[in-house]
Amino acid sequence: MAKNFTALALATFLSLPLIGCITTPQPQMATTETFRVDSDTYQSQGKSERIKTIVLHYTVSDNARSIKTLTTGQVSAHYLILDQGDDKIYNLVPESERAWHAGNSYFAGRTILNDTSIGIEIVNAGIAQQYRGALKSGELDYHPYEHFVTFDDLQIKKVAQLVQDITRRYGISPKNIVGHSDIAPSRKIDPGAKFPWQQLYEQYDIGAWYDEADKKYFIRQIAMTTPTIAQIKQAFREYGYQINTTNAWDKPSRDVIYAFQLHFRPLNPTGQMDVETYAILKALNKKYAGRDNFY
Repeated sequence: MAKNFTALALATFLSLPLIGCITTPQPQMATTETFRVDSDTYQSQGKSERIKTIVLHYTVSDNARSIKTLTTGQVSAHYLILDQGDDKIYNLVPESERAWHAGNSYFAGRTILNDTSIGIEIVNAGIAQQYRGALKSGELDYHPYEHFVTFDDLQIKKVAQLVQDITRRYGISPKNIVGHSDIAPSRKIDPGAKFPWQQLYEQYDIGAWYDEADKKYFIRQIAMTTPTIAQIKQAFREYGYQINTTNAWDKPSRDVIYAFQLHFRPLNPTGQMDVETYAILKALNKKYAGRDNFY
């Protein structure tokens, strides 16, 4: 019985079609047709410029070392402005590509700002040599105005021309023209207290600045009603800074205060919260409320 079953099974198997051979796919011939990408017939309305922010830096180095670092190292920027008297602004990374200048960063609801920003490096020593050990020795918590190195007038003219052009082409909000310290306050202090934010605003209509009348108004208001720490920190967040929610002026919170003062009260950057600093912050929030497009 087993022998008959085996013979029958073998006969049945041999009678089956060779399925594997029949279903083997044939090689596809390469198409000779050419298709055109049509960018005119349909256009999406839900879009915006990718570039949202301009970040300004100083290099903490001289021309030669700045060039070497920004062209051969693991850091880069879209533009470099030297401190020599030439007529050039050096484009190191195409604007369509991502430069490595911002690092771990946050501003106005955005993180990883390398993805959405243009980085501009300006050759400047940052802190004068004689003051560089002041913080390490425990003499100071933060560098005052006089410790920073002044920028060259020609450098500022180049910055103005470049930032005006980038701002116009991408429609960048005044608030989103920032320093490295604004987007990474516990890591960076550049472009420092001697970067002339007020001059750029008044002479070239670049960036954000508060109205003096508003500042004075808020100083009077604060004198009548003392804000809480939570209210002050919320005001920083409203402007765009990342600050924690602790009910104390701890070191990370004071780093944010110092970064803000470097930008908007550079003659007296202390890292301490005071009435004038809060009044400036309130004046800025009044002036620029609703000016950002986060998408």
